Amino acid sequence: PADDHTTIAELAIERAKRLVELGRDVVILLDGITRLGRAYNLAAPASGRILSGGVDSAALYPPKKFFGAARNIEDGGSLTILATALIETGSKMDEVIFEEFKGTGNMELRLRRDLADKRVFPAIDVAASGTRREEMLFTREELQIIWKLRRVLASLDPQAALETLLSRMRKTESNREFLIQVTRTTPSQN
Repeated sequence: PADDHTTIAELAIERAKRLVELGRDVVILLDGITRLGRAYNLAAPASGRILSGGVDSAALYPPKKFFGAARNIEDGGSLTILATALIETGSKMDEVIFEEFKGTGNMELRLRRDLADKRVFPAIDVAASGTRREEMLFTREELQIIWKLRRVLASLDPQAALETLLSRMRKTESNREFLIQVTRTTPSQN
């Protein structure tokens, strides 16, 4: 039942917060944020404001609070939340819930059903996946190489892009070595 789903989610996030306060690093795997949103939509008292897809606007606040609990505490622990989201299900509710959370995470990893059906794993949509604020993770030179690689991969069909990326990654031991190889083997784009 929806009440059990929301209660367990709240207990889990509160336990995780206490562990972080004790200096522990915690990872929560949430499968998925759309299901949690649906559960709160059924369990929460009605606010009277209904969004498209039948989602009560008040029902989205608790899962947003759950997702927003992820943090890194100075001189303490950290809380990382990895969540899945159902999209392209034909349900307007799933789309509304997904749109509410899209852009709130630090990264987005999109999977492709057609690649999984062809047994190409991991079935990642390279063009649609990425890290937000990657300028905080890489040097300016590394970013230039990454953007160059993304442009090349975007010009390929999704399966070829994934297979190219995986084959190049398998030939290297580190990110730095991978980026050096990309620089050497990717043609310049003027």
